[in-house]
Amino acid sequence: MTDPSRLILYEDLLRRIAAGVRAAQLYAPDHPLVARNMAALVGGLSTLHQQQPSIAVGIVGAELVVADTPMQKVSASMTDLIRKLKDSKVERIAFERGVTQGELVALMQNLSRLGHKGDAEKDLSSTHVRVGRLTVEDGRKDGIVSDIAAIKQMYSNAVAAAEVAWESASTEGIPDAPAALKTVEGLAEAVTQNRTALMALTAMRSYDNYTFTHMVNVSILTMAQARALGVEGKLLREFGMSALMHDIGKVRTPKEILNKPEKLTDEEFVIMRRHVVDGAEILRRTPEMPVLAPVVAFEHHLRLDGSGYPFTVTRDSLNLGSMLCAIADVYDAMRSQRTYQQAYPSDRILAVLKRNEGAQMDQHLVRRFVQLLGIYPPGNLVKLSTGEIAVVLHVHAPDPHRPRVRVLFGADGRRLDLSFERNLWEPRQGADGEDALDNVVSPVDPADHDLDPLTFLETA
Repeated sequence: MTDPSRLILYEDLLRRIAAGVRAAQLYAPDHPLVARNMAALVGGLSTLHQQQPSIAVGIVGAELVVADTPMQKVSASMTDLIRKLKDSKVERIAFERGVTQGELVALMQNLSRLGHKGDAEKDLSSTHVRVGRLTVEDGRKDGIVSDIAAIKQMYSNAVAAAEVAWESASTEGIPDAPAALKTVEGLAEAVTQNRTALMALTAMRSYDNYTFTHMVNVSILTMAQARALGVEGKLLREFGMSALMHDIGKVRTPKEILNKPEKLTDEEFVIMRRHVVDGAEILRRTPEMPVLAPVVAFEHHLRLDGSGYPFTVTRDSLNLGSMLCAIADVYDAMRSQRTYQQAYPSDRILAVLKRNEGAQMDQHLVRRFVQLLGIYPPGNLVKLSTGEIAVVLHVHAPDPHRPRVRVLFGADGRRLDLSFERNLWEPRQGADGEDALDNVVSPVDPADHDLDPLTFLETA
């Protein structure tokens, strides 16, 4: 139950927003009344930000929700604003710690003009204000990121942006931070709204360029872990940006070493290990780069037991961003097919991570990652104990060998005319009339069956 004093603060926040929009309709941005209203709004947000870094105002159906709390008392002016926001496809406004009066004045001006010609697709966000909007094409309750085609396009754009950042770091000495930040913002929003589908996309093998897809995958997997820990808003994007840039120091690694198909010699590996120091140095002097980024670049190969590298570095503890990035980095590297390495199935990779938990990696973070991902992640094609072939739809945390699946092929190997869903954790009646529990026995390569498992997540 929400504390009554906090409820009063939420109600005051809504009144200030409604008053700010109303004033923006009547007065110029530099009018004293506008300044007084926004100063009061900054004060109210500062009080709320003492308890949490981000305060979100959202619309759920016909209800207004502040920080996940449905508001019962809504003024007539707020009702009008809700209608205008819904008509303009605005479903969420998040105010992050550090928001300035200038940002709020600009937001109120933009909100007051909603519905005007030319403003339908305008980006209303700023550094500390995030406005979530549905797009015209979006007719699904989870927004555009629930559309698998849109997620694929977003992923493809992210890989292209990673390549731009890499090339600018290689030629100019620093990565193109603005382009990368814009990419991370989109991925962070997708992680928040439809983490399952986006994480499933990172497992697809249809992308040839390992360097850039690895950058994007590690960013997504790091943000997914962070979001599951309750990290959101600006901090979530900083985790994502830092993970995206974790290997940027490799732009200084000679290409004959970086792309060598065989195992590196000891001398070559000494050169390869320098990328953590090079990366930290590059990111430290890159404008607009989060302060977390050089830390993650430097620490992501360090381990809790003192192993890893740089060899001479010891830490009493590692940054949370570094530890989440390290887990994502190891996982994605092991499951990737490269000239010198076969891709490992998820169950074997997770077994390696768990084997090292508590020694090299934080045991609680590893266990959370396994619960988040599942031994057989959504989007994976698997073989069941019945002999049937199915695609995993949802992880069942209590028993990762028994997820929710959609069965596509019968035990005889024939494609079913009508696929069906099954919760493997629920017993079914066997041929002998007794209850039987099925489970996943192994992963299956979707290329062997000429299908894209992601299409089944879309219809799930």
